[in-house]
Amino acid sequence: MMARGMGLRSVCGCIVGLLITCASILPAWAEPPTLVVLDFDLLEDHPDPAQAADLQRRLARVRDMFADGVAAAGVYRVIGLGAAQPVHDGYRRQIQNVHRCGYCQVEIGKAAGARLTAAGWVQKVSNLILNINVEIRDVEADRVVLTKSVDIRSNTDQSWERGMRFLVRDIVERRAANPDYGQ
Repeated sequence: MMARGMGLRSVCGCIVGLLITCASILPAWAEPPTLVVLDFDLLEDHPDPAQAADLQRRLARVRDMFADGVAAAGVYRVIGLGAAQPVHDGYRRQIQNVHRCGYCQVEIGKAAGARLTAAGWVQKVSNLILNINVEIRDVEADRVVLTKSVDIRSNTDQSWERGMRFLVRDIVERRAANPDYGQ
């Protein structure tokens, strides 16, 4: 039985209005923002040439873990550099640490057609003390929307990977609790 004073047309009008409202909101939920992940930088207080190859391999590994992790969780739609590769490589040759250059990140993001960029770096204080950092920047607004850091102990593949898994899991959990987190 319908509520007193509410005709069939009113009920149908409310349902149609609700459906239109839901349809206008749904695309924002359905499609995560595009993100281009830049190569990660290494900051070392005491460089050891004997470790250089291992450190570069680990940097590439945690960068890929980050990109794969946030994409698999649906937090971001990770896109490749594509046409932005020459821009990325040019800045990489000019500036030792691209994570410190917001302008560079914006220009790379625009060239890639991404809404957001992720710049990462690992700070190696010693073989015992390191931290992994990721900064996500909104390309259009040229502002940082998320900065994450995780401290790790020991300079091994396992510790770097464990640190990145934690960092990604934390982003995913916080996004689940707050849909605007990191956007």
